[in-house]
Amino acid sequence: MGIRSDLEANFDFDIVDEFLDHYSMMVDSMEIMILDLSKPDMQKRSVDELFRVFHNIKSASGYLQMDSMLRLSSLVEDELEQIRSSDREVNEETINWLLEISDMFAIWHDNLKQDETLAKVRYALLKIPDLEK
Repeated sequence: MGIRSDLEANFDFDIVDEFLDHYSMMVDSMEIMILDLSKPDMQKRSVDELFRVFHNIKSASGYLQMDSMLRLSSLVEDELEQIRSSDREVNEETINWLLEISDMFAIWHDNLKQDETLAKVRYALLKIPDLEK
């Protein structure tokens, strides 16, 4: 029994189904928003949208008791809040880190679709990029 079966056994089917639909849309849009961070005219909008996406994932994964997803989305949300509150441009290191984060959430999306156990977070993702450069 995988993560999807666990969710369906512990939560109302409609809640799980709605989460999966929204999660799928958020994962599909993450990479585009992250790549838009390199465009000065798109940066503020992309940071705000990414913040909202990770905030929504954090809230839903907390409710659904998916701890690894909750912890990683919280970490990313905190970093995006620092970016939002500064006037600095997003650097390449941060963009690359966010792309790797996006890959992790895509892996979890596949785990959910295939009813597998959620993959473990790669340790390298926990190394926060230097926002100053």
